[in-house]
Amino acid sequence: MTQPPFTLYPAIDLKDGQCVRLLRGEMDAATVFNDSPADQAAAFHAAGFSHLHVVDLNGAFAGQSANAEAVRAILAATPAPVQLGGGIRTRAQIDAWLEAGIARVILGTAALRDPQLVKDAARALPGRIIVGIDAKDGMVAVEGWAETSDMPAVELAKAFEGCGVAAIIATDIGRDGLKTGVNVAFTSQLANAVTIPIIASGGVASTADITSLRAAPGTPISGTILGRALYDGDIVASEAIAAART
Repeated sequence: MTQPPFTLYPAIDLKDGQCVRLLRGEMDAATVFNDSPADQAAAFHAAGFSHLHVVDLNGAFAGQSANAEAVRAILAATPAPVQLGGGIRTRAQIDAWLEAGIARVILGTAALRDPQLVKDAARALPGRIIVGIDAKDGMVAVEGWAETSDMPAVELAKAFEGCGVAAIIATDIGRDGLKTGVNVAFTSQLANAVTIPIIASGGVASTADITSLRAAPGTPISGTILGRALYDGDIVASEAIAAART
């Protein structure tokens, strides 16, 4: 039996116009990997990656776009479809980014605070809206991970069934940036709870994590986001792409 496609999303996290990685989502624990996000986007495309995951970290905390110039430079630098999150919390912001060339918009805090916005946008823009569920110990975290809610991640995922959400990005923030290995159990739990495609995020350390996600029992996981391990060289692009295809 042939496995469904598994998509890799190299991440470009933007802070003050630079490409950075955080530890556990803490803004004061940022490492700058490239002064030019556009150059980084072009490098990922040249390495063979077909998609790109971009997060406006300043925007996630401020509640509005804060790295728009860098995002537009990324769009100009690569033909790859770009999904963008961070500070997008109104329909006007969603529409503006889609018009600017973003392929899919990621709604995180809005998914918890204003679920009707997400559902309405997903119905009106099928395939263009992603829900970002960031969790700590299985509970949803919001406001750039600064707060943990009393909402179980699985319950929030189920709330978006049937409205046209393109995917859910499931991030275990306790592992993010630490290269401790992806939380396959948490990701698989969500995949088996809903019919919406689930993208894994947080802690991916090696191509073995890609293999483990693909081998998870039950509903297939649709892809994963690659962060610090890719920047540090622990994951080699060609090997990751091969692991995603086999």
